Amino acid sequence: MTKYAGRTAVVVSEATAIGLAVAKRLVEGGAHVVLTARTTKERDRLGGELGSAARVVAPSDVTACLGPGGVVDLLFADAVATARPLLPRLRDGGAVVLMTPAPSPAAVHALAGELVSRGIRVNAVAPGCIEAPGGNGATLPPLGRLGAAEEVARAALFLATDATFTTGARLPVDGGLTRP
Repeated sequence: MTKYAGRTAVVVSEATAIGLAVAKRLVEGGAHVVLTARTTKERDRLGGELGSAARVVAPSDVTACLGPGGVVDLLFADAVATARPLLPRLRDGGAVVLMTPAPSPAAVHALAGELVSRGIRVNAVAPGCIEAPGGNGATLPPLGRLGAAEEVARAALFLATDATFTTGARLPVDGGLTRP
């Protein structure tokens, strides 16, 4: 599948399982991916899982990894503060997806308004009740099960690539916990 061929994506995420799920789908779709991980051990493990189409680097090394003039099409980040240093590298017409359990709707709207003149869409997924290794038996949401990192990744990728007339949105991915 080459859905993301020719695109460069950066995934800066503390939620390793969700960031890895996003990166895997991007790599499978033909994108060049830069994923961050804090420790050398984690970088080695994630790099082995992703293969040569991805680079796994320390968060402080993302800009250097892109090289001078390196442009990013898609940016997946935990928060506005994490995304902000990479915004100058984001191609006009690109997309930012924030991936934190509680992205402030005001922060999503503000960043979307800031980048709209460049044609950059900004949206957020708000994961909740997502299964984690060594989980502690959390209360189940209305759907009656915990979600998977892969489900959050699909929602994030939808907002980044398919929801082309959507900006400033916050999409709960929480099994029905958040209700209108």
